[in-house]
Amino acid sequence: MDHSAHHTAAANDHSAHQAHAGHGGHQTGQVTWGAAAKATLHCLTGCAIGEILGMAIGTALMWGNVQTMVLAIVLAFVFGYSLTLFAVRKAGLDFKTAVKVALAADTVSIIVMELVDNGIIALVPGAMDAHLNETLFWTSLLGGFVIAFLLTTPVNKWMIGRGKGHAVVHAYH
Repeated sequence: MDHSAHHTAAANDHSAHQAHAGHGGHQTGQVTWGAAAKATLHCLTGCAIGEILGMAIGTALMWGNVQTMVLAIVLAFVFGYSLTLFAVRKAGLDFKTAVKVALAADTVSIIVMELVDNGIIALVPGAMDAHLNETLFWTSLLGGFVIAFLLTTPVNKWMIGRGKGHAVVHAYH
């Protein structure tokens, strides 16, 4: 029996799937570190905007450490979700669906990022009492972001590989 026709047809079937393979490794189970880093950087951008704004507002208003940290965390979630929300709304999703996608895409990533970042800030002696014009304020904040990025990237890689987290967004862009 001549199997060459079967193998040619099978090869053609696989080529259709390979067209999507260049999408940065977002398929379930096949996630590149680059794709995970990109998802984490997206999350970090929103978190950083909210975190810096919250820390700056709380510090400028001379609020206590707890109030400042709560504001920073709330704003990190707001800005983190907003970036995804705007992107999927632009892709045509209605508001309710877009909110669900943003929550599914970013919740775990933001939680990990905020736990690590705020944990670093809380553990650095004097960081929570530093003022906006002090190097300690900015270095502890930025250092926390770097460590949070490094620790959140493997979490995002694991989640994307299972079709969760940032993988949810890829159907809409």
